[in-house]
Amino acid sequence: MLDWSEAGPGDALYDLASLTLGHEEHVEDVIAGYGTDVDLDVIRAWWSLRSLLAVRWLVEHGFDPSPEIAVLRRSRP
Repeated sequence: MLDWSEAGPGDALYDLASLTLGHEEHVEDVIAGYGTDVDLDVIRAWWSLRSLLAVRWLVEHGFDPSPEIAVLRRSRP
């Protein structure tokens, strides 16, 4: 089964960032398999944006945002 809920045109690095969000230890392997030059700073920026948006949603809905905050702390160069 494929989940097409987030399918759409956009930056391919967003997809790579989504695959590795919270799993920075795998980013080099994913980049190597991608087969082209990848700007790691762009992937970090996508991690930050996704985490910031998630923190807002989690707080607004009464959930603990700690896991997303941890991603933000780890994604700094």
